[in-house]
Amino acid sequence: MSQMLCSALRRSLAQPARHFTMRAVEGFTGSVGYTPLIYLKTLSEQTGCSIFGKAEFQNPGGSIKDRAAVGIVLDAEKKGLIKPGGTVVEGTAGNTGIGLAHVCRSKGYKCVIFMPDTQSQEKIDLLRMLGAEVYPVPAVPYENPRNYNHQAKEYAQKLDNAIWTDQFDNTANTYAHYATTGPEIWEQTEGMVDGFICSTGTGGTLAGVGKYLKEKSNGKTQVWLADPPGSVLYTYVSSGGKLVERTGSSITEGIGQGRVTANLGTFVNELDGALHVPDEQSIAMLYQLLDTEGLYVGASTALNVVAAVELAQKLGKGSRVVTVLCDGAYRYQSRLFSKKWLQSKGLFDAIPDHLRKYVVLD
Repeated sequence: MSQMLCSALRRSLAQPARHFTMRAVEGFTGSVGYTPLIYLKTLSEQTGCSIFGKAEFQNPGGSIKDRAAVGIVLDAEKKGLIKPGGTVVEGTAGNTGIGLAHVCRSKGYKCVIFMPDTQSQEKIDLLRMLGAEVYPVPAVPYENPRNYNHQAKEYAQKLDNAIWTDQFDNTANTYAHYATTGPEIWEQTEGMVDGFICSTGTGGTLAGVGKYLKEKSNGKTQVWLADPPGSVLYTYVSSGGKLVERTGSSITEGIGQGRVTANLGTFVNELDGALHVPDEQSIAMLYQLLDTEGLYVGASTALNVVAAVELAQKLGKGSRVVTVLCDGAYRYQSRLFSKKWLQSKGLFDAIPDHLRKYVVLD
């Protein structure tokens, strides 16, 4: 991506919005980015390290995927791939679709989303409320031609003035984070960041932020991948590049992979390591963050924080580790705070007794 486009992304994702509170930004796209970096006090004190979470749930569309949505659409416009009144099509597990739906409404595009039928009803309802056409389809592996990504691509190819945004393999996704998220973290930590870790779905966040931090620190910042059950990436990184068959599943949505995407592929060989995080640890952390930090976050965020704590412990006392707080829990609350659902997944007992008071749904 050109330096000009990187500069455009920085402007469009509104870094000045937080620096100059009296300055207006332009529409939805101008309000994306420059989210706070939150010091997680309790976990930091427990570990003797400094653990930070980038509050991506404060983006206007509610998640880190707003950045990719803006970046990919800006890139398509720059290349002349879509014109006014066009259609944006994507295959997504939810949050990228929500970001794209917001961007499309703000720019006058039609939005069409194909997604696995395993996603939460809250996400599906929100997409439709935002004016998107939503097609839930059976959740099948990427290799299957009926995978939601392939169906989205085929649908877009049949239309005039339409783009398939291809979030997994369109590296404009990675550059959106290289141009914005990475520089923000570097600035907010004043260049003092020993480790960065997050989970990956498309790979855009990890690759973009990781590349930027590696460059600015002259390779001193360690960058690790966090992986849920049912994903092959932990094994891939830990084995030095061996892909295994994908098995199992996780309660987390939108993260984990059965392959190395083009976005992740831009950086995967520069990773310092990977951590596997069981669902039991993620659900316990989700409730701990609510209780001790007042943060109402989703399971992917909780997984990231579990991994950040483990990485900080590996790096030693006094280390400074950053992760991303992907989105809030309100898109998953009917599941994550339901006793019946937690029991059906064998996770209720993973929640410490003193935190079960937050399980308020039947």
